Amino acid sequence: MLTFDGLVAYLPLILLTFLLAGMVKGIVGLGLPTIAVGLLGLVMTPMQAAALLIIPSMVTNIWQLCDGRSPLPMLRRLWPLLVGIVVGTLAIGFYLQGEQLPNATRWLGLALILYAVLGLASVRFAVMPAHEGWLAPIIGAVTGAITAVTGVFVIPAVPYLQAIGLEKDDLVQALGISFSVSTIALALSLGHSGELLQPAVLGMSALALLPALIGMASGQWLRRRISPERFKRWFFIGLLLLGADLALRGGF
Repeated sequence: MLTFDGLVAYLPLILLTFLLAGMVKGIVGLGLPTIAVGLLGLVMTPMQAAALLIIPSMVTNIWQLCDGRSPLPMLRRLWPLLVGIVVGTLAIGFYLQGEQLPNATRWLGLALILYAVLGLASVRFAVMPAHEGWLAPIIGAVTGAITAVTGVFVIPAVPYLQAIGLEKDDLVQALGISFSVSTIALALSLGHSGELLQPAVLGMSALALLPALIGMASGQWLRRRISPERFKRWFFIGLLLLGADLALRGGF
């Protein structure tokens, strides 16, 4: 169980991690949970790190959604994916009971490696509209299962959303919706055990919101001044190295 004293010992790392994670999200539109859980996973279990993610993730995703457009059309298109995410997260999370996840750190490392390799290889998939109806719930359920084990909700949801032919602004909105639903499902899963979402954890999660917002605003400012493609390349290289370290260590 995370205690207040234990969290305070890691306070500088927590604040710096969410500052960096927010900056990455501001530049590329995603990456906050991946960076936060990945870096904090060096000193705590992935589910403990994911518990600290809840409030910063939820608020930054809502910020990402606030672009003046109604989310209803996108919700109508994505609801099978979203239902799959919720079902997969809750089913696996309730079954495995939070911190009792076997080899969770190793699985987190492997998930980061897979995500980084796909990004560096610029792998692009294409999904025909006729296949979305049956494929979306499967992608959602797999994403939810991985979320329940690692606290990271990018694989395979992000490649799928990139594959269904969304325009840039629509993709950003779709990512915000998917991440918001994933965050809610993760919070429900973590809350089920009654150990991870303690007042001390929620308080630290709220405190982490400030550097996440500062980082996200800074990232949005930087996005207009640097090459997003070059940044993504180094972002994925960093994730690959981090994932390899977590996978090799494999546990606590």
